[in-house]
Amino acid sequence: VLHSGVYYSPGSLRAECSAKGNRLMKEYCRRKGLPVLEAGKVIVARDEKETGTIQELFMRAAANGAAVEIIDESRLKRIEPFARTCRMALFCHDTAMIDPHAVLSTLLAELSSKGVMVLTRTRFLGLKSRGRAKTDRGDIGFEYFINAAGAYSDKVASAFGVARDLKLIPFKGIYRKLCKKKASLVRGNIYPVPDLRNPFLGVHFTRSASGEVYVGPTAMPALGRENYGIVSGISGEAVSILGREAVLFANNRPFRTVAFSETFKYLPGFFYRDAKAIVKGLEPGDLEPCAKAGIRPQLVDWEKKELVMDFVIKKTDESMHILNAISPAFTCSMEFASLVADEFMAGKGGLHDRRDNTGRRAWHKA
Repeated sequence: VLHSGVYYSPGSLRAECSAKGNRLMKEYCRRKGLPVLEAGKVIVARDEKETGTIQELFMRAAANGAAVEIIDESRLKRIEPFARTCRMALFCHDTAMIDPHAVLSTLLAELSSKGVMVLTRTRFLGLKSRGRAKTDRGDIGFEYFINAAGAYSDKVASAFGVARDLKLIPFKGIYRKLCKKKASLVRGNIYPVPDLRNPFLGVHFTRSASGEVYVGPTAMPALGRENYGIVSGISGEAVSILGREAVLFANNRPFRTVAFSETFKYLPGFFYRDAKAIVKGLEPGDLEPCAKAGIRPQLVDWEKKELVMDFVIKKTDESMHILNAISPAFTCSMEFASLVADEFMAGKGGLHDRRDNTGRRAWHKA
């Protein structure tokens, strides 16, 4: 899903990059002939209390440059005939679905054609010396090191002595799929009003660029950075991750609330309860198991015992580290890459950033 900047606090990196990243990714997909399903998204209220959060989301979205409007039940029925709401909903015009695998394959081909070497299945083992990284395929020299290692970025940063106060607690999102005979219940995206005290969006419905409708996810703490399956991906870090979860459970009330509520969503009945609260005409058998799963590499500020709610950039004189690459990281990626380039080039000293008349960044000699 390409998000549009509805949920994020104005002034945060996630807010700054969402709307721009959304537009850049759509432009790239159109230019390369990749699938884009521009169906928008509705955020629905399950009770009167949640209508106040819709007003808050509207104000955040407006501040963040997202195209949104508050609609009544009659308008909602024209957009998503089977969506449920209490009195009003938020319609997000810019939300769209793309095929991330197609995007990454196209980017890889484009980079390769320009002489960029991409080493897959290569593990970073640490620093051998200044300006030299050790990997399981040999040493690699560098002038400047940019760490965008996703779920492993905190481990890489630690080798540079950076961000050791940030600890990983990975969360696993499990999805179900709407059976084919009921797929017509959803045209685009139907989301519930989220609890803004925690970073998760609740069980929602998403029509993919290929036409399948996914329902989910859960947000359960995982037992490894790649713990996509029930057992597969459980790592040697499982004990330390469980220890962190126990400490956070004892010291952070929102985390404790999420842990309780999300645990029950592994039971089909509780998952179905959340799903039917926002879509009419749903039966328990309509939600089929599927292999789709995701890992959210959530970092915790260990001194404060709080979840980090934004992207984090940490730098040394020879490195830059992109940490806490949580949703909407893929939406933000192209705009965020421009910010990283700005930071890098500013550090080089001889260049500065200036917008040309298309709004794109252009580099000029200082």
